[in-house]
Amino acid sequence: MSKDSADAVRRHLQNLARSAESAADLVGDQAARYAELVRETLLGGGKLMYAGNGGSAAAAEHVATEYVVRLRRKRRALPAIALTASTSTLSAAANDFGYHRVFARLVEAHARAGDLLVLHSTSGNSPNLLEAVEVASRMGVTTVALLDRKGGRLAPLVDLAIRVPADGSANVQELQLAIEHAVADLVDEWFARDPEE
Repeated sequence: MSKDSADAVRRHLQNLARSAESAADLVGDQAARYAELVRETLLGGGKLMYAGNGGSAAAAEHVATEYVVRLRRKRRALPAIALTASTSTLSAAANDFGYHRVFARLVEAHARAGDLLVLHSTSGNSPNLLEAVEVASRMGVTTVALLDRKGGRLAPLVDLAIRVPADGSANVQELQLAIEHAVADLVDEWFARDPEE
């Protein structure tokens, strides 16, 4: 491996570390509030729904899996779905209603008042996420968005916007996933500690 390659990797990780330290100070309270929303939703009999595009779609599936299976503790399965998981449904909805409606259609089908919809986005401007929030809000579904530092058009529309202090989609997505793991770890601990929950 060349020294230039090793230096490039080092720079990426150092930049991520600086962004993570800044995020710990700036969004720690918001992430804790997000964890409480997850807990309240689950204790109230609701479910968690995740959505995003591209790398954020992969994050949605990753995070939903942490709740259904587990992060690291033995506890009951928790109801969570990734709205990105069915290529048949997504492609049919895109074909019949347009890609901007794919998540709105899935929210319409699966969401109920008391559920929690979590959106991952680096720009905060994806039309399909904006439409999903509109439908969710009408249905009494609580909404959270993990976004970049600017937040885009999505930030003022959700109940809780967590804007990570990073630039570039790679660092933003890495921090968003780190926040999700921190939240899932708290939820894991709560439900593992009290099996009645």
